Amino acid sequence: MKRKSSLVKFIIVLVVTAIGLVACFVGFPYRSAGGDIWNYNGFIFAIDLGLDLKGGVYAVYEANGETPDDDAMNGTVSQLTDMLTRQGYTEATVVREGSSRIRVEVPDVDEPDEIFEIIGNPVELAFYHSEDASWSADDEFLFAGDAVDSASAVLSGNQYQIALNLNDSGADIFAAATEAHAGDGTYILICEVHEESGESVVDRIISAATVESAISNGEATITGNFTAQSAQELADRIMSGTFSVPLSLIDSSVVDPTLGSSALTAGLVGGIIAIVAIMVFMAIFYKMMGMVACVTMVIYMVLMLFLLAVFPMVQLSLPGIAGIILSVGMMIDGNVIIYERIKDEYRNGKSILAAYHAGFKKAVSAIVDGNVTTIIAAVMLLIFGTGTISGFGVTLLIGLVLSMFASLVVTRFILKWTLAIWGTKDPKLYGLKRRPGFNEADEEEYVPAPKRERRRRRQTVTTPEGIAVEIDPDAVPGQEEENADVQTDSAADRHASDDFDDIFGSFDGGDKK
Repeated sequence: MKRKSSLVKFIIVLVVTAIGLVACFVGFPYRSAGGDIWNYNGFIFAIDLGLDLKGGVYAVYEANGETPDDDAMNGTVSQLTDMLTRQGYTEATVVREGSSRIRVEVPDVDEPDEIFEIIGNPVELAFYHSEDASWSADDEFLFAGDAVDSASAVLSGNQYQIALNLNDSGADIFAAATEAHAGDGTYILICEVHEESGESVVDRIISAATVESAISNGEATITGNFTAQSAQELADRIMSGTFSVPLSLIDSSVVDPTLGSSALTAGLVGGIIAIVAIMVFMAIFYKMMGMVACVTMVIYMVLMLFLLAVFPMVQLSLPGIAGIILSVGMMIDGNVIIYERIKDEYRNGKSILAAYHAGFKKAVSAIVDGNVTTIIAAVMLLIFGTGTISGFGVTLLIGLVLSMFASLVVTRFILKWTLAIWGTKDPKLYGLKRRPGFNEADEEEYVPAPKRERRRRRQTVTTPEGIAVEIDPDAVPGQEEENADVQTDSAADRHASDDFDDIFGSFDGGDKK
């Protein structure tokens, strides 16, 4: 590879990396083609932060009674998510913990009490038909709260109302009840209930509405002297009793945004110190190869921050920062494995160029094996973990995949260009030493493997006996078997690691002008 072309490629990589760093941290205004002015913020600011970094509230619920089935629990998770999303809390996360618990986290909340009013302590609801506005044991049970698909506050004319949408079974029962009692002055009661000795016991009535007309489409409205706030509170109260699984609040807390900010600052400072310490270590112990590792680390961090910003499933937390730092360590560990293989090969008699090729080939399996086993662990955390544990698994998984790419691809090409630019005559420049007593006349030079011949165009013909045979129309008669034998022997003699150059490209010199 020529020195000039290597220098150009290396400079291009540095410029692109510098642009990436600017795009990561710096914001600036720009004018669109239509003349509008937009503000660009560095994509690091687009990363979603978790509860422990951004502040907010969390609550943990447990299913009442026996352990519910997965479908019911998943349905309840979906209902809680929908309820919070409708209230504008799109960053809220609702996840299962174990088989019977649900954890709700809502980051960046200005008024935590509002969240507790929305998610509150879910109750069980029951709808009754009653002769008056008070409940008695003689009242007719209609259906439970899980028959309500949605409840929302709406403005009709100049009055606020609560709009109810029922599922198919609830709509049928409601249609029959309202048709039978339309205009007779009776009531539909919505009650909070709990089970006692196998029977439902009413705790309190949250709504008592008269039956004015038959409702057959499953869409009902509750009218009254509602304000916007009281209508929304009643709608939220009804929705909290519509879950597929009855829940009880067992833990809740508010995380102060200032604490989250302090935790983020501490995590970033710790990460920066760790990265700087790693760079210093690599530069001291591996000289020019260590500097290559530092450049690779910067490229890795730019790519990592970009992926964290664009992946919708990522929500960065303190354990997530730990996952990033761990993956940085894995990336540098891959570089160390490569460099130690190169040093061993040079120590035992190979030239710098030959040691470079042999070192990469022999390091591949160790790097891949080490990362794949950790990736499996990260996937298990992602599947079975919850909350911040899952966040740790996500960042670790992204970081490990990126670390393999950085170690095996980015480092290889940058080191290849470095060898071409600085030459391969000074081993001290790369921190390389011979073993004691080695005779330089015995140095083993790098010999590029011959390029594979293109596969010849073949076609299939059918013999008079009906047998399909593949032939090469350009082959000389009588040479097919001989060529096949030669190719087979050659393939058998090749080591599998020789395919490394076929994937990442070969390098046939470092001191050419």
